[in-house]
Amino acid sequence: MAGTGNAEAAGSCAQERLRRWRMVLGGEEDGTGYALTGRDAGMDAALSALYGRSGSTGQGGRKGRDAGRSAGLGGSAPHVARWLGDIRTYFPGSVVQIMQRDAIERLGLASLLLEPEMLEAVEPDVHLVGTLLSLHKAMPETTRETARAVVRTVVERLEARLAARTRATLAGALDRSARTSRPRHADIDWNRTIRANLKNYLPEYGTVVPERLVGYGRAARAVRKEVVLCVDQSGSMAASVVHASVFGAVLASMSAIATRLVVFDTAVVDLTDQLEDPVDVLFGTQLGGGTDINRALAYCQSRITRPADTVVVLISDLHEGGIRDGMLARVAAMKASGTEFVALLALSDEGAPAYDREHAAALAALGVPAFACTPDLFPEVMAAALEKRPLPVP
Repeated sequence: MAGTGNAEAAGSCAQERLRRWRMVLGGEEDGTGYALTGRDAGMDAALSALYGRSGSTGQGGRKGRDAGRSAGLGGSAPHVARWLGDIRTYFPGSVVQIMQRDAIERLGLASLLLEPEMLEAVEPDVHLVGTLLSLHKAMPETTRETARAVVRTVVERLEARLAARTRATLAGALDRSARTSRPRHADIDWNRTIRANLKNYLPEYGTVVPERLVGYGRAARAVRKEVVLCVDQSGSMAASVVHASVFGAVLASMSAIATRLVVFDTAVVDLTDQLEDPVDVLFGTQLGGGTDINRALAYCQSRITRPADTVVVLISDLHEGGIRDGMLARVAAMKASGTEFVALLALSDEGAPAYDREHAAALAALGVPAFACTPDLFPEVMAAALEKRPLPVP
């Protein structure tokens, strides 16, 4: 009996291995001889429609994944919409978003996003928003409201995830950025107090006598800081544009911070008056085109009225198409005036994109480290900039 049980278990393991290899290899001529049924067959068909070889109609193998792409998804939005429904049935949300992105990029389906029935079927995510924003000028009127609804869904999810923590973090930073010489015990800034009283060190007691206390004040209701978000809207920065619009709206909702949002390619557009609604901000951008960082920084510099109380955040991959020396000179001038300057290569969950390393090194030489920042880290970066302390560079 034991031998029979072991044989059955071994047979079951062998069948499971064949099933897994068949799912990995795809196609009927994969050498496994294993036939897929039920849910497995549905998953395989969905994968083959996207990753099948050239000429596939949805049942071809996936071994030639880098070969010419098939037209397995067809050329009609209803067919694609059905496929989108299938992958949402068979795969988790994170996988669905990857497959959607692959379908848009590899099979040239961007034009189908102009059709309402397709938009209603997709899983909204940041990358889809980037694609829609790059297409919105070409959208027919019947599609624009559906596209706005997709974008709003993503924006609301990001706000729910990021807004409360951002407000709490920055409110604390604003409180701490105001100093007082008569602090309450809980508000004493011990690091600054010790530094201010080092001359009163008593070696025989191994202690410092704090004749003068330095403490955190409490921020008044009036505007205390100004923040300028200067965002590169070239095509590679799509996810950063989405996140920057959400953070811009959150910062604009705080009465103690005056927020300005500027987007640029070779032209500069000030979207500050639209900050109440991040969706309006996003549809006011135009992804793609060249890059003139120097021109954008010149505009931002001209709008600074209180340099010592201003933080400028440049979000760009630093591929400058304008005047490089002019860009660096403006950064140096802003820092010399007392403005805090932050350079982010990206504001997204995906790490740094391809970026200009020479320009990043030149900024670092000016005391401005350039680094990629996740949305979750951004509140801490802004808090450090508002308090004029070292940035939490990853």
